[in-house]
Amino acid sequence: MLRRLDAGFAVIGDVQFLPGYSVLLADDPAVERLLDLPRDKRLAFLSDMDQLGEAVERACRRLDGAFRRVNLEILGNTDSFLHAHVWPRFEWEPSDLVRRPVWLYPRASWSDEQHALGSQHDRLREAIGSELDRLRSNV
Repeated sequence: MLRRLDAGFAVIGDVQFLPGYSVLLADDPAVERLLDLPRDKRLAFLSDMDQLGEAVERACRRLDGAFRRVNLEILGNTDSFLHAHVWPRFEWEPSDLVRRPVWLYPRASWSDEQHALGSQHDRLREAIGSELDRLRSNV
């Protein structure tokens, strides 16, 4: 876990073929979709998603000069609990994928051991956490 936020938990993804991939998990596992939350909690979740996205962007921009942007997604098609994906995108991605949805990456990208979260991601994890702390101290 990176940080506890107002309406959820920021975690770094267990797969890192796009370094910095993170997920915001709603703090109530029974909630299946954004609209299941009362409006104040819904807005808090979206604010948390915004903060995690900005933290990932700041950290990735600082650590990789080829950083392009962050994609934010709330899908819920596979896992039926409310969560948001934060995908950093980079210029070094394959040309046939760099401007396409991350879900079009080959299945092997998701299970290849070389992309598994590990100690080699400690610096990135610390950078995202520090950015979250900075952003939250300014709220």
